[in-house]
Amino acid sequence: MPGLTELRAGGRGVQEALRRAGASGSKRETPAAIGSRARAAARNRIEGGVLSPQALTFSPAMRWGCHLPRASWGPGLGRVLQPAEAIQRHRQNLAEWFSRLPREERQFGPTFALDTVHVDPVIRESSPDELLRPLAELALEHQPPSAGLPPLALSQLFDPDASGRRVQTVVLYGTVGTGKSTLVCKMVLDWCHGRLPAFKLLIPFSCEDLSSLGPAPASLCQLVAQRYTTLKETLPLMAAAGSRLLFVFHGLEHLNLDFRLAGTGLCSDPEESEAPAAIIVNLLRKYMLPEASILVTTRPSAIGRIPSKYVGRYGKICGFSDTNLQKLYFQLRLNQPDCRHGAGGVSATPAQRDHLVQMLSRNLEGHHQITAACFLPSYCWLVCATLHFLHAPTPAGQTLTSIYTSFLHLNFSGEMLDSTDPSKLSLMAYAARTMGKLAYEGVSSRKTYFSEEDVRGCLEAGIQTEEEFQLLHVFRRDALRFFLAPCVEPGHLGTFVFTVPAMQEYLAALYIVLGLRKTTLQRVSKEVAELVGRVGEDISLVLGIMAKLLPLRALPLLFNLLKVVPRVFWRVVGKSREAVAQAMVLEMFREEDYYNDDVLDQMGASILGVEGPRCHLDEPTEDEVFELFPMFMGGLLSAHNRVVLAQLGCPIKTLDALENAQAIKRKLGKLGRQVLPPSELLDHLFFHYEFQNQRFSAEVLGSLRQLNLAGVRMTPLKCTVVAAVLGSGRHALDEVNLASCQLDPAGLRTLRPVFLRAQKLGLQLNSLGPEACRDLRDLLLHDQCQVTTLRLSNNPLTAAGVALLVEGLAGNTSLKHLSLLHTGLGDEGLELLAAQLDRNHQLQELNVAYNGAGDTAALALAKAAREHPSLELLHLYFNELSSECRQALRDLGSTTEGSAQVVVSLTEGTAVSEYWSVILGEVQRNLNSWDRGRVRRHLELLLRDLEDNRGGTLNPWRKAQLLRVEGEVRALLEQLGGPGS
Repeated sequence: MPGLTELRAGGRGVQEALRRAGASGSKRETPAAIGSRARAAARNRIEGGVLSPQALTFSPAMRWGCHLPRASWGPGLGRVLQPAEAIQRHRQNLAEWFSRLPREERQFGPTFALDTVHVDPVIRESSPDELLRPLAELALEHQPPSAGLPPLALSQLFDPDASGRRVQTVVLYGTVGTGKSTLVCKMVLDWCHGRLPAFKLLIPFSCEDLSSLGPAPASLCQLVAQRYTTLKETLPLMAAAGSRLLFVFHGLEHLNLDFRLAGTGLCSDPEESEAPAAIIVNLLRKYMLPEASILVTTRPSAIGRIPSKYVGRYGKICGFSDTNLQKLYFQLRLNQPDCRHGAGGVSATPAQRDHLVQMLSRNLEGHHQITAACFLPSYCWLVCATLHFLHAPTPAGQTLTSIYTSFLHLNFSGEMLDSTDPSKLSLMAYAARTMGKLAYEGVSSRKTYFSEEDVRGCLEAGIQTEEEFQLLHVFRRDALRFFLAPCVEPGHLGTFVFTVPAMQEYLAALYIVLGLRKTTLQRVSKEVAELVGRVGEDISLVLGIMAKLLPLRALPLLFNLLKVVPRVFWRVVGKSREAVAQAMVLEMFREEDYYNDDVLDQMGASILGVEGPRCHLDEPTEDEVFELFPMFMGGLLSAHNRVVLAQLGCPIKTLDALENAQAIKRKLGKLGRQVLPPSELLDHLFFHYEFQNQRFSAEVLGSLRQLNLAGVRMTPLKCTVVAAVLGSGRHALDEVNLASCQLDPAGLRTLRPVFLRAQKLGLQLNSLGPEACRDLRDLLLHDQCQVTTLRLSNNPLTAAGVALLVEGLAGNTSLKHLSLLHTGLGDEGLELLAAQLDRNHQLQELNVAYNGAGDTAALALAKAAREHPSLELLHLYFNELSSECRQALRDLGSTTEGSAQVVVSLTEGTAVSEYWSVILGEVQRNLNSWDRGRVRRHLELLLRDLEDNRGGTLNPWRKAQLLRVEGEVRALLEQLGGPGS
């Protein structure tokens, strides 16, 4: 699919598959032994009537099979495979090797495979004239397709050209991320499954693998037999297959081919040992196996390594230049059966999946910047991986930083910028230095749009030699489009942006943690320190001798000065780390961002249709937000990401990572104690999640006592983040407020380690139903539970849920305050509580107001509360109670000394109840979520009750209090649109 397009971009999947193919080979054999066994096997097939002698007829220039030396069978060679059988076994092996998925792909399900989801990128035929045309300065614009050259399908690559001539050699080229590796994988699998009948035998090679052999000589027979042992017996058939034999050479940029006769001599014998590059040159010259078909894939910068006279057709891989291909990719990928399931068996509903696909499709149809990004199939994979990360349960240890690091690893691992350059500089290291500089300058100046001058300035900074200009030219042609895209937003046309916004923040963070940002003072100090270090020992020795011979007081001073210079340099470096940490922490705690969504919602909104984060109304919309930058900085310092970066040629030393972490911890310790809005607090926790360092997080968050995430939409990922960061802490949390967070039972289970540390737990307004009460029961029964206050108001728990809760109450010893306000209990729920209340002996307050209960259930619960040994307060207001019942409840609470007080109204006799503000406060907080007509009716009853009591008292103080409360009730009625007067 292009899911593997991106994973295998840069040759990862093809090269790994071919390595596996090579690894399965047996020990090496001499060309003579291989040839002898192959010839004998072929002769046996002829004698047995399996093949006709004509099948082994070779062309005059290619009678290499006739010259294979004769040899007897060696011991232990085993049964000889029939040619058809050997080729079928070869098909099976290739299908197995090329179907294996990297770990990053397996997160989408074990049955996810290239055969089940695939969208071919667009391939357009190119002419040699087009290849010679000068590129645009930045090579970012989408080049228009050549006139009269329609897109090519895989099955059409070797069709005759416009002149009717046979095409034997095809070169496919494309920049990093356009889908070269996916096409190779798909072509191999198509052949394995019989969907490319034009070819009888397909033999793929990884040029990276061949380049690792260096100049060591080997014959074509050896190269094939070592990698594909099942083909040993059919080597003579390669020549007989003619054009039905297809060689695939993937990643030509890894090899330096020399087509000069002085550099690579002619060789027509596949049995003759040559350097791998020489064998490929002679195959392309059509001097070796002239009838064979050849497919080559390469980056644009290496196209010229094959003279055009040896190429029958050029194909430019254009990625998903058609928006419909992007939409088809996302529909197939996001609707995969195994994409629905996450950890713990949780699955997305069809409606949820369709909603994601529809929102993404609308965003693509609007031709927003995401459309330009998904021009590259690699970024389509990144979008899907990000959506999966945001909306599905997250595998242990997976972070956003690790997704981006793996994404780059799968596109750039093993990729040198230019294999012909002696420096062997990795492509990713070059990108970190140049694109990282541009990204960081954008973050520091708070901009995401870059002019051509901005881009050129970062690319050409410090270039002085011809070799450096050549490397820049290669990067522009091969990889610049991977990182930058033309801006398509109105008002910014003609500028460039990073392909996805988060990539700018990732590269900026990488630029910092790699130590590539250096001030002038740092550069000068380093040069001086290195100079002193080189000559310091010699000078110190000379000065030591002179100090003994001459009484010069200045010499010891100069001697000590030489020791001071390196220490000064490292002190400058330390100050720089402190400055970087300060900048990162300030970015994390910017007050201007306090009213934004959290960073995870910002990412989801930018992908699914809302461009950019939601800003506070008082802030200018032009102010860019870079809240992922500190998250990526923390993530890149984690041990896992440092290992992967080292494989990319971007090593971060352990000591540097430790010192950076210490500097960040000192700054977080100072600024991290302030009370943060819920969304910013989640961002702070997400930083720790990305860092993946429990000891660091425990030290920094040791002072956190209140976890207030009210109003934050707690997706499975956010629950995982909070649980991973805070679940292993030891100190108690005074309060955990998760009101109105759209929690579900799965989220409750994920967050249980955090709940066990909480003393006050607020879960109101979460639409939790009876099934959630099972998890709440288990929480209350846990031997480490220390919850004293549990607020469950405004959740549809119903009587079925209360039946589970009372089981938890019976075995719990910590809970003192329980709010079941507006939870749909009804008469049945209150009666269950009344029957089971005596099983608990610690509860002090129970709120069952606004539950639609009638007189009988309310009186039964009030009587049970009166007999409870510890219950002090029972809330029953806003239930469907008659005036007689309300009076009976008042009398019941006043007849027994020390029994629970029952709150049913704003008044107590002719006086105002001491709980009137509690009742009206609940109404005020829930005014928008409760049934307005029902609330208005209850308020009108309370208002009449207040008026009656005011008329029945002569105490002026009580009258004044009653009038004040009447005014509050009238104000609420006015808000509801009722009669306030």
